[in-house]
Amino acid sequence: MALRELSSLEKYLGLKKPNKYSTQGDKKVPVLQNNTGPPLVGLVTVACHLVKEAKRPELLGDSAESRAVVQQWLEYRVTKLNNCTKDDIKTILKDLNMYLQDKVYLAENQFTLADILMYYGIQPLIVDLAIQEKEQYVNVTRWFDHIQHYPGIRRHLSPVVVLRNRIYTSRHH
Repeated sequence: MALRELSSLEKYLGLKKPNKYSTQGDKKVPVLQNNTGPPLVGLVTVACHLVKEAKRPELLGDSAESRAVVQQWLEYRVTKLNNCTKDDIKTILKDLNMYLQDKVYLAENQFTLADILMYYGIQPLIVDLAIQEKEQYVNVTRWFDHIQHYPGIRRHLSPVVVLRNRIYTSRHH
């Protein structure tokens, strides 16, 4: 999964020459063999490297505060979202829903790498939600739908239908 995400990120960033990746360990941690130095290990490390290589520093945040928020969400992605249990999913969605209550993006009002990697990480959870559950997490589904329609982001993932309006059943149409 992480290798597909990195490949999609490369395409989004417009990097011409695809990198060679491998994985290590049971959790299939991505490794980028860098020609200029030691291998880079870990989804966040490699993704940040790709952003810098593409000269797109704004994706890492354009202020000290937004850079810290981006790093916080990237950390959240690999520590909480990756390998989460069924029990964790509701907590993650509830927390994210509250956080996104008054936000368009994860880091202030700017599209960043945090949005990209959180989108890739949360996509399998959103796919499995029933319509009623999607309505429970309206801020998450709004953010998710916005990110999946962001030009060049979805790539290897199928679009997920997210309801925009609640449907009320009534016999009096």
